[in-house]
Amino acid sequence: MGMASKEVLDGMKDMDTATLFNAVVAAMGGSQGGFELEKKGGMPVNYTDNTLRCLLPELGIAAGYAVTMEVTTNDPDSSALKWDEYYDMLAKTPGPKFAIVKDVDSKPGRGASFGDGMAATHKLLGVTGAAVDGSVRDLMGIKKVGLPMWGKGLVPGHGIFNLISVNRPIVACGLLVKPGDFIVADMDGITKVPLEMDLAAVLKEALKIRRKEGAYHEQFKKPGATKASIDAWWKANKDKF
Repeated sequence: MGMASKEVLDGMKDMDTATLFNAVVAAMGGSQGGFELEKKGGMPVNYTDNTLRCLLPELGIAAGYAVTMEVTTNDPDSSALKWDEYYDMLAKTPGPKFAIVKDVDSKPGRGASFGDGMAATHKLLGVTGAAVDGSVRDLMGIKKVGLPMWGKGLVPGHGIFNLISVNRPIVACGLLVKPGDFIVADMDGITKVPLEMDLAAVLKEALKIRRKEGAYHEQFKKPGATKASIDAWWKANKDKF
């Protein structure tokens, strides 16, 4: 798909990952239970696993088109690319963009794959946030830069830091990411909208889900609410949104 409109991109920046997951399911023709998708290959696993952590929750949600790289943090004999190959690609890629980094070292996570200097460069080049399948360092420096950050953990240092690949499909924290997939990241982790899906259609479903769930939760706040009254409201209203 081509680049989405500014209106759609602004809407995606405000979308939480759980609602977005439900919206992708709905756009694929399924309900929240997803039973309709069984014949189409089942529920999508378009989200990261529980090893990924939001390291700077105070910086909020980040969203953008995926750019990827693989690195090693200690292996001295890795076949390395020039770092300009990655940064030149970043500079030429239209934004908003979200960086996904995978540590493919023989001891992944033992050294840091991202620090405050990289954060400053990424932000300068239009990156809205970054996630590392590996370790991060200089977290307070990254916070000062203002780049939302996700990772598996923190360490103070790194060894021989080599760039292995630029902008090719990778599996990071259990999620297959292709360059151009749309990424939204928050406290729960990352949900992607595959690049072949219409982002506007997914956003439309997400807004519909948000309205429906918002109205549903309002029923719990009503004086004298009971399970029976909430069940009755749901039966009468579930198809009206």
